[in-house]
Amino acid sequence: MPTDFLSASVEGTGSLWATVTPPGPSCPTLNGTVHTDAIVIGAGFTGLSTALNLRKAGVEVVVIEAAEPGWGASGRNNGQVIPTLSRPDPDDIEARHGAAGERFVRLLRDCASTLFDTVREHGIQAEAEQAGWVQPVHSPGRMAIAERRVRQWSRRGAPVELLDAGQVQKMLGSQAWHGGFWNRSGGHINPLALARGLARAAIEAGARIYAQTPALDFERREGRWVVRTPSGEVRARALVLATNTYTGEFSSALAPRIAREVIPIRSWQMATQPLPESVRATVIPGRQALSDTHGELYFARFDARHRLITGGAILLPFHRADRLRAAVGARIERLWPQIGEVRFDYVWNGYVGMTDDFMPRFHRLGPDAWAWAGCNGRAVGLSVALGGEFAKAVRGVPEAELALPFTEPAPLPLHGIARRVAPLMLLRYRRLDRMEI
Repeated sequence: MPTDFLSASVEGTGSLWATVTPPGPSCPTLNGTVHTDAIVIGAGFTGLSTALNLRKAGVEVVVIEAAEPGWGASGRNNGQVIPTLSRPDPDDIEARHGAAGERFVRLLRDCASTLFDTVREHGIQAEAEQAGWVQPVHSPGRMAIAERRVRQWSRRGAPVELLDAGQVQKMLGSQAWHGGFWNRSGGHINPLALARGLARAAIEAGARIYAQTPALDFERREGRWVVRTPSGEVRARALVLATNTYTGEFSSALAPRIAREVIPIRSWQMATQPLPESVRATVIPGRQALSDTHGELYFARFDARHRLITGGAILLPFHRADRLRAAVGARIERLWPQIGEVRFDYVWNGYVGMTDDFMPRFHRLGPDAWAWAGCNGRAVGLSVALGGEFAKAVRGVPEAELALPFTEPAPLPLHGIARRVAPLMLLRYRRLDRMEI
């Protein structure tokens, strides 16, 4: 079983979100046999959004979670709401998946607004700020990336705008970037508060959520899906597997082919001490979320307590938190010298699920059963929107109307070795970041 990063981050100080977020709803452990129309495995953003959308449609649903709602990647990330994928652009997605790709691009275009609309509809106190998301470029040649993305997303009706160096400097308060683009529909939230708020909304709508109830395996039996847990089982007509990068962490028998097509990468998040108003007046004064074009990603945004939330990657597994404080602190001081000395109160981590082509994976598991995995660092906005699509699938909406480009699971060869060596990709990213294009 993986370490509970929320309560005691490896070599870190614990999660800011776990410290400041009110407790979620009390959820019992499953004992015995439960019958329902739909079973959702995983109480992260996708699973909880699926359950909430099913209850709105009057469908009976049970959610089982190995730990607590929001315990996994949904509650540990930076909280940036980004309505794009990290690498594939709309033309790439549509060329690969055809009409299903076109529907998925529309879902992706609107996913940030879907999240913020859901927060407003259900009164979820998630520190939500729809201030936009900015992707500045870190070298002149990479302006071609911003131009391409603005061109492709503009054709599909996204609220995007190309920015020159002066506009980026004014928006972000730094001379480090050469331009970029922004999407007005993006923003940021407290991710753990969002997960706990979705859980509460789903329960109030009539969903049953069982915590501390890992799914060990599932099978099709007598026309029903049967999900086995340590102390019981759930029998349902339909099944949604929403465990993403933690699919193989609690039970290797749950969905091994899906678990082996995703590489869990440890992602580190950090929170500074609260910054004074005089500094905030020139550092991202519009409070947008930003993540730039580095492969070794530079990202930052403010939280509700005026802490700068950022993070980084580290290669060698010793004194990681202390080394990150020094390296990321120097980076922040270089990007925004007006901040002065940077001190971090919180350092925590969790997994990001990466695929070999940076595309998420959507699968049919059998009659009335679906799964997805591979967030590639873009799960916050996308996951909530996907919950609506999986709820449609459970309700019998035809596949030709779903924004889910299905493929067959494709486990990576030598997955165990790939998982061990994946952190070494950081060296390649650093080399590519230094090269002009």
